[in-house]
Amino acid sequence: MANPQQSRRLISLGIVAISLISILTVRMWFLQSVNAESDEEIVLSVRTRTIRLYPERGRIFDIKGRVVADNKRVLTATIDREVIRDPEDRLMMFQRLSGPLQISVEGLFKRYEDKRYGPLEALPLQDDISEETAQFLMERAEDYPGIYVREDWKRNYPYGAIGSHVIGYMGAILERNVEYYKSIGYNQNERVGGYGVEQSYETVLRGTPGYVRYEVNAQGKLLRLEERVEPVVGNDIVLSIDMEMQQFAEQTLETQLVMRKRVEAGIVKLEDGTPDPANPEPVLYKAPAGSVVMMHQDTGQVLAMASYPRFDLRWFTSGISSQKFAQIFPQSDDPDMSILVNRAISGRYNLGSTFKPFVGYAALDTGQLVGGADYKYVDLGTYKLESIPNDRCRQGVKCVFRNAICRATGSPCRYGPVNVESALAVSSDAFFYKIGEQILTERGYQAILEQEVRKFGFGSPTNIDLPNEYAGTIPSKALKKRLADIGAISQESGSAYYVGDQILFAIGQGLLSATPIQVATAYSVFGNGGKVMQPHVVHAIVAPGTPDIRPGIANLDFLGIPDASQVIDKFDDEQPTSTIEIGEDRLDPIVRGLTRVIRGPGVNYQGYRKTTGELLFRNYPYAELPIAGKTGTAQGLGNLPWNDSSAFGAFSLSPRPEYRYAAFAYLEKAGYGSQAAAPVVKCLYMGLAGKYRFDPITVADPLNINVGTAAPPSYMRNPSCLVGGQSDSRD
Repeated sequence: MANPQQSRRLISLGIVAISLISILTVRMWFLQSVNAESDEEIVLSVRTRTIRLYPERGRIFDIKGRVVADNKRVLTATIDREVIRDPEDRLMMFQRLSGPLQISVEGLFKRYEDKRYGPLEALPLQDDISEETAQFLMERAEDYPGIYVREDWKRNYPYGAIGSHVIGYMGAILERNVEYYKSIGYNQNERVGGYGVEQSYETVLRGTPGYVRYEVNAQGKLLRLEERVEPVVGNDIVLSIDMEMQQFAEQTLETQLVMRKRVEAGIVKLEDGTPDPANPEPVLYKAPAGSVVMMHQDTGQVLAMASYPRFDLRWFTSGISSQKFAQIFPQSDDPDMSILVNRAISGRYNLGSTFKPFVGYAALDTGQLVGGADYKYVDLGTYKLESIPNDRCRQGVKCVFRNAICRATGSPCRYGPVNVESALAVSSDAFFYKIGEQILTERGYQAILEQEVRKFGFGSPTNIDLPNEYAGTIPSKALKKRLADIGAISQESGSAYYVGDQILFAIGQGLLSATPIQVATAYSVFGNGGKVMQPHVVHAIVAPGTPDIRPGIANLDFLGIPDASQVIDKFDDEQPTSTIEIGEDRLDPIVRGLTRVIRGPGVNYQGYRKTTGELLFRNYPYAELPIAGKTGTAQGLGNLPWNDSSAFGAFSLSPRPEYRYAAFAYLEKAGYGSQAAAPVVKCLYMGLAGKYRFDPITVADPLNINVGTAAPPSYMRNPSCLVGGQSDSRD
């Protein structure tokens, strides 16, 4: 018989045994009942392999149906990562695959280590393999376990460099954007729109991925298909761009820039008109870059948008090495060298005298001019600030500002009595200096001029449907403080807004900056009577499956049918973003003045003073397509003539919808407004009116990857429209 101590031990052991049995029983129940479903999922995930099927991307057409971006079906060899998780297995597999895939073992390891490819996704080993290679791999599945050949799509740009800044290209997801794309269902290794319309309409063009799910064995061999969900093709996009006009705009811009490189900028002169001994020799214009935009002034639809330098989109699908890419697109701090910049929306430019129409409007709208359009100021070539005491002027404060130098006299141009209309026609700086000063000093130093020009969209993005648009800047105390805070200007300069700042603002200089698309939008307001339109390079989004009339040309007849089922969205009948109540008393003097820029007459004061454009437009077909416009010269670094940039803005006076386009051109370091930019715009309007025979649009020659330039040259066949008399004034 057990003693009491032994009994207690037996009882304790029994309790422990019962507890252990109870715990095991509960755990078995949990595994068999509660956790059975999740365990089944784990088992199934080990036994199945899901492969994403990428959709065919939507096509892009120009307004006449030309296919400017489409797709080529390609085959991609992928491998299940589980098969190559072990380092020795990985090396052996890559050695076996190197031959069939025609890629080095080092190249395969580089793919494996590439962080763009997620650890849970099949690893793409080689893109665009041949049908023969694909068949070879699939027939030898025992030798290449885990290999799967996936159908993908490669983007194709038939026209190469034409419209490249608008159409855009595709690329890898940038690291800073990975989380965003993951949040909307993308894989990290997908290619997405990286520029232009390809980027801004990425989610429209992409479509919806599908997938296939296979049962696999432990070695990764595919056993049977379990499920297949087909991808959905992306929507198509119709641009407002006409590739015929686009090519012509690019040819005209590039031809003019090349021609300006051969022109001497002239001798630098001192204030007294004598040659500057520090710059005794003339220098050729550099003319490195530029842009031109033509947009419908009633709808905001962009017909052409050219930016130079340009590039061939096919570099981004060519598979060139990073070293070759760096050769074609070199990194540089010199803005003249920037190729992958759409200057039409990202160029940050002084506007020179092309800004004067908006200052003239401000003076009329605010009642600053006594008598309105009839107010006259006697322009004797210079303007002395009225708000600065004479003693301060004698102490060195700049108080006198002059007009541009007339080459005929070698002194500041004199125009005599001028009103808003004639001041615009001959581009009198003195008239606008006076407006600039008085609208500030006589109104309590309030930001009246800033408020007035903001109505036209200056200082704010147009929200065009392209990425990387620059908003521009309007001179103000707040802007100067921001610039001083970042060290762009001195703290002393940034401490206040001076009359001198306002004077430069009034003639489109100083801290004013805008993009060509902003200026074209603003000029449209004068052409349409007060509507500020949002520019668009896309005309419509349409359902996939648009049929082709013939290879490379889609049938877009349905766009003319109201409420056509294929049309998802259209942008040619948008409402204005804002409206300016611009009455005839303010609009008419502006339009008359800008019409005289084109047709004359100038003014009679100590002889006839021509307008800045009448010689150039002497043979322009005005009766066919009447326009009004303004030249401008933005003075560059050091006020040296070879740093002058050329600007010209215009709008249509025609009632015919097909002719109602505004345009703006800006040619960097290319000379006076009438000499470089105005001829480009003149040619575009002549082309629009059918007075210039365009070169036919043809598919680009195959890309030569051995060249060292981003795009081949594109010149006008007949540059005669660029030729004409030119003003001898810097305005």
